[in-house]
Amino acid sequence: EVQLQASGGGLVQAGGSLRLSCAASGITFDDYAVGWFRQAPGTEREGVSVISTSSGITYYADSVKGRFTISSDSAKNTVYLQMNSLKPEDTAVYYCAAFYFIAEYWSDPERYDYWGQGTQVTVSS
Repeated sequence: EVQLQASGGGLVQAGGSLRLSCAASGITFDDYAVGWFRQAPGTEREGVSVISTSSGITYYADSVKGRFTISSDSAKNTVYLQMNSLKPEDTAVYYCAAFYFIAEYWSDPERYDYWGQGTQVTVSS
């Protein structure tokens, strides 16, 4: 059984930092890319970042470039999203997901095969 476990969300003031973790089990980590998505109330799910764990290739949404960093630890089957300089508009439920990596589709949630539960990130102004 494939499981993705997202954690690390919380309440933080604007300008602060959080690190999200996505622990994967039941999949061969290096066969998949792991992405982070977020969804605020009334909005569509948005691709935030992705990492191909085998190649190290990463992509970021323009809205988070320079502030968020995605990384992976294959030994722990875990992907991290370090979020710095957080803004109120970053407030959302954050989800991690895995798919067989095709770069042009990295931000399309329909392409992802496995999803974790969300973790709430709230940034106060």
